[in-house]
Amino acid sequence: MLKLRNLLAVGKSNNNAVRALSTTGTCNDSESWISKLLVRKIEPTKESHSRMLSDKEIIYALHTHNVRPDSMSNYLNNYKTTVALINEKKANLSCDLVASWTVQVGDMDQCLHLWKYTGGFEKIDQAKEDLWNDPEYLSLMQERSKFLRSRHLQYLLAFSYWPQIASRTGKNIYEMRSYRLTPGTMIEWGNNWARAINYRKHNNEAFAGFFSQIGRLYNVHHIWCYKSLQDRKETREAAWRSPGWDECVAYTVPLIRDMHCRVLAPTEFSPSQ
Repeated sequence: MLKLRNLLAVGKSNNNAVRALSTTGTCNDSESWISKLLVRKIEPTKESHSRMLSDKEIIYALHTHNVRPDSMSNYLNNYKTTVALINEKKANLSCDLVASWTVQVGDMDQCLHLWKYTGGFEKIDQAKEDLWNDPEYLSLMQERSKFLRSRHLQYLLAFSYWPQIASRTGKNIYEMRSYRLTPGTMIEWGNNWARAINYRKHNNEAFAGFFSQIGRLYNVHHIWCYKSLQDRKETREAAWRSPGWDECVAYTVPLIRDMHCRVLAPTEFSPSQ
């Protein structure tokens, strides 16, 4: 009998807590705080998610290289030479290096290289065919293998609502925030971030936003550019003070299975500094 009374008391307490949460203030009186944590229903569609969210004629390749700790300098020299070789063949390859970074906070001894292919996967196939028949390129690849622990490649599409990628100058750091989403929620993510990005344009910090097409799927990468870690702190705090930003965050949190961030520094040969 005592256990039953205790259970009833706990249930009453939880109900009161839920009622208290549901009556907190919101941006829309018809929505409760709890409802913001629920994923809204997306109507069925015959169009692919990638076609709805992006221009499929431009493909980005994100190369992630985990480098041996004692070989970073040799690795960077090798990749710099590789970039120069590809630039010499640019007329035939239809690809451009957007940015190259080393990880400063997060996965240490890691380098990221972002390439842009204009013309869809057809141009990727052509570039691959050309490079894999180039003895100098193959020699550089073989040399680079001695400096690496592992590597990973993703083909990405850029979100159509994100600002156009523009190379930066001066001294900057970048933050890559990577999210693994629940399958089937990419459109919901895009719906919310199409509004949320408007709260992050005031300091020109939005560099690029992508979702994966081939490789690890349901991955999203948001890349931000700041002058320093202090600038990052102040910019993010300003976003939280903007009415509506918290609502966008509340809607997207339930879509995420896991996330992590890395602070990046551009290499000396990176087009975007």
